[in-house]
Amino acid sequence: MNGIGTKQFEPKTGFVPETVPPRMSYEDWLAWDYESGLTEWVDGDVNIYMSATAEHQRIVEFLDRLLGLFVRLFHLGIIKTAPYPMCARAGGNAREPDLIFVATQHLAQLTSTELNGPADLVIEVISEDSVTRDRDKKFYEYQVAGIREYWLVDSRPQRERADFYVLDAQARYQPCPLLADGTFHSTVLQNFWLRVDWLWLDDPNPLAALSEIVGTENLVSLLREKK
Repeated sequence: MNGIGTKQFEPKTGFVPETVPPRMSYEDWLAWDYESGLTEWVDGDVNIYMSATAEHQRIVEFLDRLLGLFVRLFHLGIIKTAPYPMCARAGGNAREPDLIFVATQHLAQLTSTELNGPADLVIEVISEDSVTRDRDKKFYEYQVAGIREYWLVDSRPQRERADFYVLDAQARYQPCPLLADGTFHSTVLQNFWLRVDWLWLDDPNPLAALSEIVGTENLVSLLREKK
């Protein structure tokens, strides 16, 4: 997510004062209709984020389509993309991750306005000004909230990198290294794996990736069953 600082706003009006303390209640933030970009509510501050780069959006769109197809195919839950708030802990900050996965058994936590509890998987795609926020502040917030898996994908040109973290028995994130073939195997999405090189393609094909993950014959068979 790209950030441009914090301001205070009046709910629903879209009025943006030039110099005011950046404060707003959580309830007002949820009711506030801001149409110029993404926002997050952090310790009472409203953080406004700029539009994402083409590289950022390409990765988000690929993962959204690939994970969305996989999750739907196996009835695992739901994928949501920003802007959709996640209040992972009661009284905590409201974040808008680039992508979240909510497992079937936790779908009751979804409301029309927010995810009221931790997602099972969170993915943040790093932009130039979100490095510290995604790798530090959100890392520890998500760890404390009990989000089981956290993916960090750096979308910046010539800095392409993907890191995967999984909660251990002590509820602390541990890095999950790639296998020798360059794939990451999820502990949250059963039987899902990701070839990291797909993320850096100019035009990654989610359907081709899904076919490789599931197997072409198995994918065709599953699709026929859903007719």
